Amino acid sequence: MRQPIVAGNWKMNGTLESVRELVAGLKAGVGEVNAAEVVVCAPSIYLSEVSSLVEGSAIKLGSQDVSNAASGAYTGEISGAMLNDFGTQYAIVGHSERRHGRGESDELVAEKFKAAQDAGLIPILCIGELLEEREEGVTEQVCARQMDAVINAYGVESLKNSVVAYEPVWAIGTGKTASPEQAQEVHAFVRAHVAKQDAGVAAGLRIQYGGSMNAGNAAELLAQEDIDGGLIGGASLKADDFLTICRAGG
Repeated sequence: MRQPIVAGNWKMNGTLESVRELVAGLKAGVGEVNAAEVVVCAPSIYLSEVSSLVEGSAIKLGSQDVSNAASGAYTGEISGAMLNDFGTQYAIVGHSERRHGRGESDELVAEKFKAAQDAGLIPILCIGELLEEREEGVTEQVCARQMDAVINAYGVESLKNSVVAYEPVWAIGTGKTASPEQAQEVHAFVRAHVAKQDAGVAAGLRIQYGGSMNAGNAAELLAQEDIDGGLIGGASLKADDFLTICRAGG
């Protein structure tokens, strides 16, 4: 039985005051979440503060990115070891806003995936197609290519200690959401693609859905057989909405 995981990606949002208020709201309600693992991925500048705030609660801490390098002359980068110093347990890698907005290649994302694991972090590997790729009918090829960058470099066993987040790029921050059937179809494909190499790894792999999941549509999405949680953007900035999603996942 795969434990559902709901992770909030705060992106570049928040102030010290709003972060404290948000975490207080989450802590007040997280006890009502039964089965789902709850993670918040804060901007790096707030990780220290959030680490202190969530201490002693069921809320896990994640970063929004991690460097592919362990240390060195990489101005502005943050290593997995640095994230570890603040109790970070998860690291998002390959979010579409970095793939397409910052030009990160599949190979670089795979290196970040491995760097996260080498530092003892659990990578949340984001995959997903652009609108034109869906319209061209190549969604499965795109997701397979992005998965294979990791599998071919580090082996299918590397997926054991990871989470995959399917995020159709056309549904991120747009208010558009893949239908539960569309999302389930891709999640089932991803699991089957991994199962070709190792059925056991595939069965245990947690695959989140991202892409405008909110308090109103979460229950229907999370009821699908192969959807094991959500990577939540805008709705994670409101404690009540995020907790509603977490409860739907549990």
